Amino acid sequence: MDLNLRGKRAFISGSTSGIGFATAKMLLTEGVEVYINGRSSETVIKAVNDLKTQVDGAKVFGLVADFNNPQEVEALFTQLSKVDILINNVGIYNSQSFFETPDQDWKDQYQVNFMSGVHLSQYYLPKMLQKNWGRIIFISSECAYLVPTDMISYSTTKAAMHALSRGLAQLTKGSDVTVNTIVPGSTLSEGAKDFLSNKAKLNGTTPMAVEASFFKEERTQSLLERFATVDEVSSAIIYICSSLSSATNGSVFKVDGGSSGGVL
Repeated sequence: MDLNLRGKRAFISGSTSGIGFATAKMLLTEGVEVYINGRSSETVIKAVNDLKTQVDGAKVFGLVADFNNPQEVEALFTQLSKVDILINNVGIYNSQSFFETPDQDWKDQYQVNFMSGVHLSQYYLPKMLQKNWGRIIFISSECAYLVPTDMISYSTTKAAMHALSRGLAQLTKGSDVTVNTIVPGSTLSEGAKDFLSNKAKLNGTTPMAVEASFFKEERTQSLLERFATVDEVSSAIIYICSSLSSATNGSVFKVDGGSSGGVL
């Protein structure tokens, strides 16, 4: 299926691994010029080289920027003045007691998870509207709905992202620009693989057994009852990026294995 994306330019924040990396790879196979991002030059260079190896003729470039550093974000804008597709994927979290979460952790998560999308959208959305084509996508989380008690600060930033996305979508009225939110569930990223492996070693069992236990005892709301692959999530993202999704705007697109429930 031709997604009519050839020749478009995309920027994906926080994309040297996981969902962001998988999305970059899929966009490259569709002929998109992709700019990936990470906090260190080492991880960015490695990810760029990996993508060039995995996708023939890949037009992929790396931009180093820590979204907790306003100066680095400003520098990013000078390097990349316009994009057709903006994917707000960068995110950090802490797993800890609500009562022990310091103000600085709240501020850091809001700055990176939420304000990064604010700043990037403020810069790129007017240019998309002027061109009358664009896609802005926010990568949320099932935690916006489930709100695990050890991740209240993270979940709050993701819930706020939904309001931002819907508000921005209303600014695109009558145009060919769309703004939507993707909600992944538990996904088998590098971090999840490490979690399964480390817990398996600690318990003297296998990663497969740890995964089964996780969905039986902790993520009991899941209908999928397994971790989604990064490709399963990025396939949904690619569709929302495409011209085929032009009638989807201001929406929430769930790829959470049914964990958040609800009928609306």
